[in-house]
Amino acid sequence: MKLDFGRPICGNLTNAASREWLVTNGIGGFACGTIAGLLTRRYHGLLIAALQPPLARKLLVTKFDETAFYQDISYPLYTNRWADGALEPQGFHYIERFHLEGTTPVWTFTYADSQLEKRVWMGTGENTTYVRYQLSQGSAPLTLTAKVQVNYRDFHGSTQGSWDWEIDPVPGGLRFQAFKDGIPFYLLSQQTEITPKDEWFRDFALSAEQYRGFEGIEDHLNAGEFRATLMPGESVTIIATTNPDTGLDGSKAYTERRQHEDYLIASFERASQHTSYSSYPVDEITERLLLAADQFIVQRAAINESSEHIPTEAGTSSVSNTAGHSIIAGYPWFGDWGRDTMISLPGLALSTGRHEIARSILLTFSRFVDQGMLPNRFTFTGETPEYNTADATLWYFEAVRAYHAATGDGEFLKALFPVLVDIITWHQRGTRYQIYVDHDDGLLFAGQPGVQLTWMDAKVDDWVVTPRTGKQVEVNALWYNALRSMSDFARHLGEPSKPYEELGDRTQSGFARFWNPVGNCCYDVIDGPNGSDDSLRPNQILAVSLTHSPLDMVQQKAVIDATARHLLTSHGLRSLAPQDPLYAGHYGGDSQQRDSVYHQGTVWGWLIGPFVSAHLRVYKDRQLARSFLQPLIYNMADHGLGTISEIFDGDPPFTPRGCIAQAWSVAEVLRAWLETE
Repeated sequence: MKLDFGRPICGNLTNAASREWLVTNGIGGFACGTIAGLLTRRYHGLLIAALQPPLARKLLVTKFDETAFYQDISYPLYTNRWADGALEPQGFHYIERFHLEGTTPVWTFTYADSQLEKRVWMGTGENTTYVRYQLSQGSAPLTLTAKVQVNYRDFHGSTQGSWDWEIDPVPGGLRFQAFKDGIPFYLLSQQTEITPKDEWFRDFALSAEQYRGFEGIEDHLNAGEFRATLMPGESVTIIATTNPDTGLDGSKAYTERRQHEDYLIASFERASQHTSYSSYPVDEITERLLLAADQFIVQRAAINESSEHIPTEAGTSSVSNTAGHSIIAGYPWFGDWGRDTMISLPGLALSTGRHEIARSILLTFSRFVDQGMLPNRFTFTGETPEYNTADATLWYFEAVRAYHAATGDGEFLKALFPVLVDIITWHQRGTRYQIYVDHDDGLLFAGQPGVQLTWMDAKVDDWVVTPRTGKQVEVNALWYNALRSMSDFARHLGEPSKPYEELGDRTQSGFARFWNPVGNCCYDVIDGPNGSDDSLRPNQILAVSLTHSPLDMVQQKAVIDATARHLLTSHGLRSLAPQDPLYAGHYGGDSQQRDSVYHQGTVWGWLIGPFVSAHLRVYKDRQLARSFLQPLIYNMADHGLGTISEIFDGDPPFTPRGCIAQAWSVAEVLRAWLETE
């Protein structure tokens, strides 16, 4: 899928400022911005470094303000909006073209008879961003200057005011350090003149933050200026990094970037030779989704010292006790979450043929299991993980099942099996937050006041917007699926399977209580404080889409039909049916306004995956099932370029909202795209 834009997009500020690019480094760091080069978010920057991978992320280098001097005329290539509303300069007027080479954003600036290309990418595995300029066309030399805007703050923060910096020349560039304990970082280049500066630029206006109800004004430090003269065909690279020993060869670094992306495609092609995808070439859409998938996979330390259950057999895994992997839930503001990781793992790691990554993720999270629970989220500063989730642990079983189905790795299953047994045991006797099996019906109860435990987890201060205390339909579909999977695992390993079979039978019988004969679909929650909740929500789709369904075929079809009639949109499923009095069709405003409607009608892209799988199971029409994915393919050119958004408005035109790049959106579209081939 080619992502290539000319002046109708690049030369229109509304269009160019609403489309955002993203590059990542595989350890939680990233760079992102708009086609126009206009800052609209606090999260825009050239180097947002993960100082404790994959978290503790800080904005270090915001942007370069470049000016081209060509045949005695100066051309600003950057665009700024200021607090007083002024738009000055308006460098986006010189953008002739913007496109992605793999995941690398490329700008083509034109003035007179010259063309200057700019590329931005990151090194894999380190906090290093490369910005390369090449004079691809011209009849005279071009002199380029770049004013470096830097900062030193948490990536969620905002800077107003100033502080003292240490700005020191080093071979090939400048060294920056804010505060005595600040992590030093560097701006380096082989081919430029470098002049230190110390001038604060005040009152950049951030329109996206203002829309979201946050501080919309920020200051940045102009800490240096790079100057280079290019002859036609020549290039220069400026490197922003926390590693003073990083290589300065921009051409070599870009070749390594492209080789990494070629490896991703090759991994998929090798894996697809042994799957049902083998007869299909890697089309442009699949390639684009494969590249997007890689942006979420990150390294994470695998050890949690409080964990009592660490697999001692690791088969042929090369993952050490201190190195593992995880998945960033979304850019630009999320970290890695247990639920998002397990939902995303099949699409991001198994569908892509990166089985060793899937294995590493499963091993990493096994070491964080505590009281039979996976972490809900890791804190940004590295303290003890939070365990407030009833479903992340159950998604772990499905991820293990999918991994074993894809690889047949019995040794790894044997290593994980004690952890899985322990999880089931904890759920039977009860664990945190009143999560326990009701032995009368075999169903799982979850919930206590003030705690959000399901994926519908919005919370405003002490107000849990959708508490869903009781027996939730998707949690129990996952519980049933886990029990049936455990029966299969036990039989494969020669372990006793009867306890899981019996509990699965009891759970399936109990699941019949979810059927709502009036609505001809499932209740969302039963045995809650107010009895049964008949709100029409998409959670019941999992009772059809998961490998082991507790519903009969007539019920499965009824769930699909109800979901399609009331919840299906171009970009996923609504979180609440429009006829519900609590339905909200627009997602916007400050954090309280947004959180109050996050799961009250807002469309979630990831849910299209379960819907497509469920629809295919019932109707067995691959062409029809795939048609539901096409609008989300178009979304890759509309919000986060080359990736898929987190959420959308519930009402037409289903405007993209939330994160510009969401792991489970990409994962589920990719998984379902391949499933429907």
